[in-house]
Amino acid sequence: MKYILLIYNNPETLEAFSEEELNEVMSTVDTIMAELTASGEWLGGEGLAHPSQSRTVRVRGGVPAITDGPYVEAKEQLAGYCLLECESLERATEIAVRWPDASYAAVELRPLMGQSGTEM
Repeated sequence: MKYILLIYNNPETLEAFSEEELNEVMSTVDTIMAELTASGEWLGGEGLAHPSQSRTVRVRGGVPAITDGPYVEAKEQLAGYCLLECESLERATEIAVRWPDASYAAVELRPLMGQSGTEM
């Protein structure tokens, strides 16, 4: 089964981290990614950049409403994602628990629907 980890964090929290703390977080991420690559569970992922250049788009009645920002009234924002292929929800949860952002913000875990859509 494929899963997506949606990684949330608060930019103010990250700005308060020392260089040593940030290096520790990135080192942990590198370790987890190396393990998942070796096991074949890592399918890909990216961090999201430039929140100031993000927009939220809603179309109601055919009329687009576009607002600045990647989030709706929240301090935490989506910062990136990881695509995984794991044997079980339990294994995907183990990975989410290890992701550093889960310790100071949140990591959302969701199964991905296949092309057939039968998982709904």
